[in-house]
Amino acid sequence: MSDSTLKEKLYITIFGTHTPAGKAFDITLILTILASIIVLMLGSVSPISQEWGQLFYRMEWGFTLIFTLEYLLRLYCSPKPAAYARSFYGLVDLLAILPTYLVFFFPAAHYLMVIRLLRVMRIFRVLKLVRYLQDSNLLLRSLLQSSRKIFIFFTTVAILVTVFGSLMFVIEGPEHGFTSIPYSIYWAIVTLTTVGYGDLVPQTDLGKTLASFTMLLGYSIIAIPTGIITAEIGHQSQLHRSLVKCMNCSRSGHEPDAIFCKHCGSELAHPDDRVVSAPVSK
Repeated sequence: MSDSTLKEKLYITIFGTHTPAGKAFDITLILTILASIIVLMLGSVSPISQEWGQLFYRMEWGFTLIFTLEYLLRLYCSPKPAAYARSFYGLVDLLAILPTYLVFFFPAAHYLMVIRLLRVMRIFRVLKLVRYLQDSNLLLRSLLQSSRKIFIFFTTVAILVTVFGSLMFVIEGPEHGFTSIPYSIYWAIVTLTTVGYGDLVPQTDLGKTLASFTMLLGYSIIAIPTGIITAEIGHQSQLHRSLVKCMNCSRSGHEPDAIFCKHCGSELAHPDDRVVSAPVSK
């Protein structure tokens, strides 16, 4: 077998999902990743680690050698190895094997191996969940388009917690636990977000009044980012529907998963074949 033929077969198996071998490879890889994460988590439990530590250590090195071989094979059969190495999955693949080798120099790096879980994202390609990917793209576009409003919202919240924290520091003071303005701002964040750990509590009547106002304000503003994102999702959904057009009557406005045109009854393209990229609104 020539080198080019071997590379081509490896490429189809490792990078492709349309062949039985490719699907089997990716599913096996995903199961191996999940097994390595389970071993890592069990190894962090002291009683289990004391009894099975040596076995976990050997298994971890076994997983690392498997992932190292897989990474080298990807570099070998990729038409553009440098492009793969710089891609998102290429960087994740590299980061998935580095922690085990870094343990020799930095023992705490062992727990960075949880990044392997990111590689399970390949399951989207294995199962060809184009419909789910479109929904995730819709959500991503909505978040990106809402970013300016969300930024302004969080800026306003940052100003509020700074003001409330500073006021609480003046009102309560160190004698009641508010030892500094940053620590008081921490109290304001916990209170405004309605988390309420209870580790820092105002003692004076004026402080309790300010705390009550902060709690009520927290309830009133906590739904703002949800409303912003929901409105943008609705807008992006409208854009999405406008791009699903009937080839017979050229009319749009169909749902992304529609099978037939609601105007003329003609069959639309299969939902899984509609890779829609909605224009970004300004």
